[in-house]
Amino acid sequence: MPLRKFAKRLTSPIEEQDRQNLAKFCADLDVLPISQVEPRVPVRVAGEIQTVLIVPRAGSPSLEVTVGDGEAQLVGVFFGRRKILGLTPGRRLILSGVAASEGSRTFIYNPIYELLP
Repeated sequence: MPLRKFAKRLTSPIEEQDRQNLAKFCADLDVLPISQVEPRVPVRVAGEIQTVLIVPRAGSPSLEVTVGDGEAQLVGVFFGRRKILGLTPGRRLILSGVAASEGSRTFIYNPIYELLP
């Protein structure tokens, strides 16, 4: 049996292995999976930063951080910020706030964040 598991690990793409490891890491924390987030409800989610963008909103910059937990994604939006130390792609964190939905994307505006090791 261990040989079959080892062979599967060798033949699966590295991206799939990373996704599975991230999903397992997030499942071990006391947070809600991103796929279960509902609009207008306070949530606490965990994941890994995939992208960091500076987007102009209403004439001032906003930092948009896309976070994925291996199953789904959401965007944390920090109004009036161009940079926040520690928020870089590949960093794992927990976001807390009230979820909002625009189209097919889920947002948390000005979330409370906790950087994870």
